[in-house]
Amino acid sequence: MNAPTLVMIPQADPGAGYRAQKAEIDAAVARALDSGWYILGKEGAAFEAEFAAWLGAGQHAVGCANGTDALALVLRGLGIGPGMSVATVSHTAVATVAAIEMVGATPLLLDIDPDTYTMDPDELASVLDHPPPGLPPLRAVIAVHIYGQACDLGPMLDACNARGIPLIEDCAQCHGATLDGRMLGTIGTAAAYSLYPTKNLGALGDGGVLSTADAELAERIAAIRQYGWRERYISSLVGINSRLDEIQAAILRVKLTALDAGNARRRAIAGAYDAALAGSSLAPPHRRPGAEHVFHQYVLRTEDRTAIQAQLKAHGVGTGIHYPVPVHLQSAYKDRTPLGPAGCAETAKAAGEVLSLPMYPELTDAQVERICEALRGL
Repeated sequence: MNAPTLVMIPQADPGAGYRAQKAEIDAAVARALDSGWYILGKEGAAFEAEFAAWLGAGQHAVGCANGTDALALVLRGLGIGPGMSVATVSHTAVATVAAIEMVGATPLLLDIDPDTYTMDPDELASVLDHPPPGLPPLRAVIAVHIYGQACDLGPMLDACNARGIPLIEDCAQCHGATLDGRMLGTIGTAAAYSLYPTKNLGALGDGGVLSTADAELAERIAAIRQYGWRERYISSLVGINSRLDEIQAAILRVKLTALDAGNARRRAIAGAYDAALAGSSLAPPHRRPGAEHVFHQYVLRTEDRTAIQAQLKAHGVGTGIHYPVPVHLQSAYKDRTPLGPAGCAETAKAAGEVLSLPMYPELTDAQVERICEALRGL
């Protein structure tokens, strides 16, 4: 008799998120469709209000078409553009760097702390004091809270505030994470969130949102996202077209109600993985002291990545690599994008070693146990 086919556990499964709230999502979509208003209507306004209330700290939220646009809109709202530089990291989704170039600014790519994969605050302080020769003046910093964990924001904010430079939080992977009891996205000048389907808070299509405690900045960005209109058909500012549609906003309102529970489930799954790795040569992901990680990704690090992936695949466990090639080594950016003094050496090393395990709230206990069994065998 043939052995039963082993069903792969995917590394990500956005369809599972839909199925978990199918009735509520279907009802929300029907409500949006029945309304007859599909762009910048009641659903979008309600999502913005509910997301801002969830963040707390007097935040204002502005929905837009995607997370890349959210970053670019923050930069535009702050007046960042040609003849200016923006510091960020190379170990990130390329969207972070694409957003900087979308507004005509120059990205300066810095290295990471190898334990947390987030920006090295010492290198940031160094380039703020001594910018690389020939670089346009540094006018903003984008701190990427990668994989669901906070950057070391304290010294970064000190360095930025001392020079009057805004620090923007890239929160594409950290919905609900905290640092010293404060929600990420409420600490810097403004924050941008991707609502891509695989995110902790994900639409069923593209979507983005940005937040700030500065009401005037939020109002300016809200105008910029729709041609700079404050009055219909009259552009008071130079703007773009980046709007969150009503169907996605309705879906996100449903998904937001489950976000905190989903993050708690992610942490529980991470705890199970941690226990399974005890005694292994593979170390669990580092947690920054004072930070609450929300595990958008659960990332291991190994010099034997190909072999480890093959072993896990043999047990029906899918894996991912976030990210296989740093931005500064991709052909679109290589040899033309300025780097900090460290030359992104830790970034390049990490790209050859990181490996992401399955991580989403809908993983069943049986699936988690199967993954843990595979981990114990490594």
